[in-house]
Amino acid sequence: MDWKYLLTSFDGRINRAKFWAGIGIFIVVAIVAFILDSILGTRFTTDSGAQIGVVGILVALASIYFAIALYAKRWHDRNKSGWWTLIGLIPIIGGIWLLIELGILEGTRGANQYGPDPLA
Repeated sequence: MDWKYLLTSFDGRINRAKFWAGIGIFIVVAIVAFILDSILGTRFTTDSGAQIGVVGILVALASIYFAIALYAKRWHDRNKSGWWTLIGLIPIIGGIWLLIELGILEGTRGANQYGPDPLA
């Protein structure tokens, strides 16, 4: 599978391994953004004492699209619409639901309406 396809397309299905690989990419990019903010001195402290970096903010905003694309393909593997990603907006329960459905449970075996089985 092409990595560009993994993070930019809303079509098709991905298995759990590719999902976790995509999450790993997000984590690495966030760490690099943190380091760049520290090196460039683009971090500032808010009134509450939290430190925010300009590069980190830009990376976080850009990552929203890529994360939704990743989640949609994983939902497709579970034979559900990508709109199920919105369940993550429910406090606490939504995050747990996303973790279980996308990160732990096995996808639908065989082809479904979203494409062929990624493990076949």
